[in-house]
Amino acid sequence: MVDSVESIPEEDRHSSRRLRLETLVRLRWLAVCGQTVTVLIVAFWLRFPLPLVASGALIAALAVVNFYLMIRYPATHRIDPVAAFALLGFDLLQLCALLFITGGLANPFAALICVPVIISFASQPIRYSTPLIVIAMICITILAFTPFPLPWFGGAEISVHSVMQFGVWCSIASTMTFAAFYAYRVSKEAGQLADALAATELVLQREKHLSQLDGLAAAAAHELGTPLATISVVAKEMERELKTDDRFREDVMLLRSQSERCRDILRRLTTLSVEGDAHLRRLPLSSMMEEIVAPHREAGIQLNLIEKDPRKGEPVTERNAGIMYGLGNVIENAVDYARKEVTVTVEHNQDRVLIVVEDDGEGYAPDILTRIGEPYVTKRQKEDRAGGLGLGLFIAKTLLERSGAVLSFENRGPETAGARVRVEWPRMLIDAHSTK
Repeated sequence: MVDSVESIPEEDRHSSRRLRLETLVRLRWLAVCGQTVTVLIVAFWLRFPLPLVASGALIAALAVVNFYLMIRYPATHRIDPVAAFALLGFDLLQLCALLFITGGLANPFAALICVPVIISFASQPIRYSTPLIVIAMICITILAFTPFPLPWFGGAEISVHSVMQFGVWCSIASTMTFAAFYAYRVSKEAGQLADALAATELVLQREKHLSQLDGLAAAAAHELGTPLATISVVAKEMERELKTDDRFREDVMLLRSQSERCRDILRRLTTLSVEGDAHLRRLPLSSMMEEIVAPHREAGIQLNLIEKDPRKGEPVTERNAGIMYGLGNVIENAVDYARKEVTVTVEHNQDRVLIVVEDDGEGYAPDILTRIGEPYVTKRQKEDRAGGLGLGLFIAKTLLERSGAVLSFENRGPETAGARVRVEWPRMLIDAHSTK
């Protein structure tokens, strides 16, 4: 049940691929209760002829294994994919054995065979889920040829035509396949989205930490101020007492001068955080764009920054790590895939702020254009570059949308090659003056 960490493949160590044992145990207790109630109703209320001993033994086997798991492992224990495959395989075989002695595919509960397969495809790696669905297909095929009749009134046997048997087989097989594929795709996309959002949070946290360094410097200056003041006072006393002693006079003067120098440094750090805080946290839109564009000017691509409206009356924005990282990533992608130039156009009026990033590259592929911004979707390919995962653009899109922006991605048109990204905010969301 428990393997060493070294023996588990890296993909299987991912938490999303390790079922919580308590979840599986509760589902199995639900199966035990459901099977028990069904058998009791059929045998003692409807009084249908039923192999009661064999049915009870199969249900008891499931209950015993489940009880062992409860006392052997803690509720928080997570099982690896191999153990999950074994347990789900046992559940599948136990259910199939119970159906086999109670009418096979004629049993109205035969569709429950799909449940273990769906659970596996929703939570386990595909290489463990595929063998399970193959086993399930074999089992439903065997159930079609069971010699045991479906329990019915007065011992009468219900004869199911072979065409009907084949139809039920096709129904269960198609339901199982479709549901398994659907569960696998939903689970995979949810896992990718969770990983991408975690990466987004890490990027945003890193940007916030960088912006808080000036505050840490101010805190350090405040904490060091008191002991340094004490050192300075003691140095002055020593200088006054030892000014006639040639052995220590120069050392004491040096000590005092260096303490004064330290106090000046701490004073500048405090000033950086307090007095310079306003102009560091707020900046005009044009200054913000220059700051974002500057790191990409040395990439060998002509980068044009066009301001369509005069700077007078332009928005004054708060320094937002998410906006600056998001726009920087969009511009970086444009520079990466441009042939010769990238144009960044900035527009603003009383109602909106619009930033358009255009490049002269090959543009977006038609099949990718509708999925731009999803995690792990590569935006574009270039022969001399390795294809990325598309995670950076997802992070940028998420951060910009958090600030209230609306993004659109398109190709420039048939006459002009390249891609275009439009980022638009209502002015009231980005202008610090309008939020007062």
